[in-house]
Formats: sequence, structure tokens, C-alpha cells
Amino acid sequence: MYRLKCYSCGKEYDINEPLWKCECGGFFNIVSDITLDFNALDKNVFGLWRYQRFIPVFSRESIVSFGECFTPLVKEAVWGKDVFLKLDYLFPSGSYKDRGSTVLISKVKECGIDKIVEDSSGNAGASVAMYAAKAKIEADIYIPASTSKGKLVQVRAFGANLRLIDGDRQKTSEAILHAAESTYYASHVYNPFFFEGTKTFIFEIFEQLENNLPDNIIIPVGNGTLLIGTYIACKQLMGSGYIDKFPRFICVQSENCAPLTELLYNERTTYSDTLAEGIAIKNPLRLNQMGEIIKETGGEVITVSDQEIRDSLIEIMKLGYYIEPTSAAAIAAINKIELTGSTVVELTGSGLKANEKIFHLLHD
Repeated sequence: MYRLKCYSCGKEYDINEPLWKCECGGFFNIVSDITLDFNALDKNVFGLWRYQRFIPVFSRESIVSFGECFTPLVKEAVWGKDVFLKLDYLFPSGSYKDRGSTVLISKVKECGIDKIVEDSSGNAGASVAMYAAKAKIEADIYIPASTSKGKLVQVRAFGANLRLIDGDRQKTSEAILHAAESTYYASHVYNPFFFEGTKTFIFEIFEQLENNLPDNIIIPVGNGTLLIGTYIACKQLMGSGYIDKFPRFICVQSENCAPLTELLYNERTTYSDTLAEGIAIKNPLRLNQMGEIIKETGGEVITVSDQEIRDSLIEIMKLGYYIEPTSAAAIAAINKIELTGSTVVELTGSGLKANEKIFHLLHD
């Protein structure tokens, strides 16, 4: 059984109500009492939707999918340390956001919604636009005008209505709330169905490591969509008896935009532009929720400089991995912390989305 539950006031709603926020204005989490059973999975389905019985999309006819398969988990020596790289930049739109979008848009379709709005620094907007196109759902995507052109091209190519907003990422967030007063907000931040997709990141790793999780998971964190999904999956694995402790969540932010370090460690941040545009979220909606997760799980937050991101991008590309600068923030973290036991590093977005930026970095 699943329910929508408001983070602010605790009110609960039916999981199938077409709502994106509580009447009090608070955002939703999804609560459930499901028990995971990996033995009951359809072994003929090799990919994200093999976990449908663990996801609150109930009609198979509603599923909007491009046949997403497991992304590779590759053992590699990076900065002199052996780690596993999770290649989520190989999803159809070029980023891990497809995990959330395939579930979110499937639920939108199941609820009979024919138009949505979404805001993004780029990857989520491109991903939602792609799945909306396949579902024949009209989409207005609000994006900062400074976003990499590769991401803007994707949104236009998928036929979405691109709304460019002058100013920082926060200005875009403000603009979308006005639009969402009259149109369903298929938000990768507000909408908890997105996290029901990103949690499959952990389920895949669990199966790829033969029913185990690593000791450490390194992920770049902006709005927290991957962190929250990771937490949900680990809680469900724990509640179902598959694991007895959390992996160490190592959350990476840019030195130029690190609200989590301010929240948890009282370290002041001087906010400025960063190469890691995908995690440059100054005031994330779910900041307190992310802080609670890090405290509960014994995780930590580290920051990396733009120079460290640049050096790490060049280092990892020499090994054959063409990723965007935001993903390189996770690579930079490998070189800054002590790692014991096994480690998975999430590579979130393709370098093809940032060709122009990477060109300039290589020629500086």
C-alpha cells in the first residue's frame, strides 16, 4: 500500500490523486509498507522496469519507456584507487534523470494528465521532455538561459515548449511556481514519483554486486533527487531483510554552491558560478530532508573546487569516460577522501551535453 504524505503537516492522500503538493503548500513523500522480494522479479525483463512491483505505477499499459536497461558497473582505477563507476550517463537522454522521468511520466499518463510543466538546470528538463514526447503529453520546460546549449537543443528537439528564464537557477524555480498554479507540475524535486525511479539506481547495483551494496556511494548532490532515491531504496532493502546497515553516503557539492555544508557544518559559502551547473542549487526545496538523511545514515558532505572538477574531468576522459563537468565532481571526491572497502561512483550526465564547455576547458 502506498500513500502521499506531506512533509510539512503530515496529511496523507491517495496515491492516485493527481496532486503535486499538499493543500498546506508542503511537498510530498511516498510512504508504503511494501516488502521487497527479488526472487519474484520477472527474470525476462532486464532493466529498470523489472522493478515495477516495487514502484507505484500499477498499469503496465501506462508505462512510458525506451527499454532502459541496466547501466554498466565498471571496475576502474581512478586517482590510484579501485572503484566501481556506475555509468548512468548512458541512459537514452544522456543522464540518470531518465530513471525518475520514466516513472514520473508513466504516473502522469496513468492519472490521465495531458499537459505538464517542469523546471530544470538542463538534464531533468531534457529527460522529462523526451518521455513526455513519447507519451504525447504537452510539456512546458523552464530552464535558466545560461544552461549549456546541448541541453537546450534536446528540449527543443523533443517538441517541448522551451521557456528560457534570465537569472540564476532560483529565478527559474520562482517562475515555475506561477505556471504550476494552473498546470500539473511534473517536478523532479517536488514530485515524489521521480524518486521512485531514482531508487532503482540502488536496486541495480544490489543485483550487479550479487545481492550486496558497496561500503561507499559517491554522488553529486544538488536538489537531492539521487540521494533521496538512494535512501528510499536502502530503507526498503533494510526493511525487507536484505541489508543491515546503510552504505556511507558521500555527497559532493561545489565549493561555489554548498548549502548542505552550511546546514550541517555551519560553513559559509560564497555563492558564485561553477562548472558543476547541474548541482548549482542555492536553495534546494528538500534541503532539510537531505540533511536528515545524511545524519540518519552516517553520511557526509564534501566540497570540490572548479579546478579539482576540471582536473578530474580531464583525468577520467583519458580513461575513456566522456562525462559532463557535474559528474566530474564525483570523480574529484575520490582524490579528496579516504576510502575503505568497496566504492561506487555515480556518473550522472554525458559530456555530449557540454561539448562547448569541455572544448574550452581543454584549450584553456
